[in-house]
Amino acid sequence: MRVLVIEDYAPIRESVTQGLQEAGFAVDAAGDGREGLWYTESTDYDVIVLDLMLPHVDGLTILKKLRARGGRSSVLILTARDRLEDRVGGLNQGADDYLVKPFSFEELLARVRTLIRRRYDLHDPLIRVADLEIDTTVRTVKRNERTIELTVREYALLEYLAARAGQVVTRTDIWEHVYDFRSGAESNVVDVYIGYLRKKIEAPNLPKLLHTRRGHGYVLVERV
Repeated sequence: MRVLVIEDYAPIRESVTQGLQEAGFAVDAAGDGREGLWYTESTDYDVIVLDLMLPHVDGLTILKKLRARGGRSSVLILTARDRLEDRVGGLNQGADDYLVKPFSFEELLARVRTLIRRRYDLHDPLIRVADLEIDTTVRTVKRNERTIELTVREYALLEYLAARAGQVVTRTDIWEHVYDFRSGAESNVVDVYIGYLRKKIEAPNLPKLLHTRRGHGYVLVERV
């Protein structure tokens, strides 16, 4: 899934970005409010980690503008402001969660994953599609009780398809949610990784799960 980190303090921005990337997320990062606002207007992020005290444009203004134009990204406010009125104000402006600095990365990661499950209406961290099981907490994949080893990018693609199981997902959707602006990915990377996934999760003696809808995209579902 794709996350935007808007934080002006470089050590926090860089450590959160690196940690989320190592956890398998596609991550964009902005160091001030003006840049962060541009990112929110350019991409539909799954989660935005948003500091409130930012240069040029403050975090609450970014949040208000996001909600005013109908942006559905989940927003996790990350700030040193720990007063009750600050937390209530942020939530009332449309934030989905609030985390006060200093914080542990493990808690931030757990909150990001919870927001993503909520966004895709997933009530269990274990996603099942027929006999395919994706554990989004530890990022493991099994099919027919057999463990499947995936690279970070392969797993990210599979998790996104599984979160939208039964729905046709376009190449553009995949590109925007799985790969960040700095990934340097080639234009055919989606087709390439779909091919890699097929080789790993499909088997001649098992029902086909990953289908191509020509001219539309891909869908993860057991064909009846």
